[in-house]
Amino acid sequence: MQISKDDANAPLDYLPSPLAAYVRFVESINYYVGRFAMYLIFVMLGVLLYSSISKTFFFPSLWTLEMAQFAMVAYYMLGGPYSMQLNGHVRMDLLYGDWSPRTKTFVDCFTVVFLMVYLGVLLYGGISSTTYAFEYGERSYSAWRPYMWPIKTIMCIAVFLMLLQASAVLLKDLATLRMPRNDGEHPKQNGNNQQENGQ
Repeated sequence: MQISKDDANAPLDYLPSPLAAYVRFVESINYYVGRFAMYLIFVMLGVLLYSSISKTFFFPSLWTLEMAQFAMVAYYMLGGPYSMQLNGHVRMDLLYGDWSPRTKTFVDCFTVVFLMVYLGVLLYGGISSTTYAFEYGERSYSAWRPYMWPIKTIMCIAVFLMLLQASAVLLKDLATLRMPRNDGEHPKQNGNNQQENGQ
């Protein structure tokens, strides 16, 4: 589901320049973080491959399973904002799929606000948990017993980036509603059309 850069950025022309700059800044950060996160899947695969070889020919390692889990968590958490930027998340479209692009945009403005509230609560809890991990040197209960603050910090950063991306999506949706009706086709709709056409 590819969306051209021009289509995705068209609504920014209808935002005040400081807000448009904010959206571009957020999406630029999430683009590079997301592209980096893509390669974490190879880290996870490498750890699991090493684990299989060590268990077969040498001695089992205590750290491989949890390290692979940490890599997987970082992979999907840090990649989430980039996936949202590309409109790559799965959505329930029982009703949504039949609406006009403008109606979809109007509804998206409401649903993304609920997402931002959820992410705000999640970030608050994550910061509290991460602070505890720093203060008390929290460790996993496994045999390897790694410190928990590194992965918890990564998760907090990822949730914060997702919150920024959600705010950028909201601003773009509001800008789309300001576009003239002949230019008001939502970039998400372009992606859906390409998917339906098998592109």
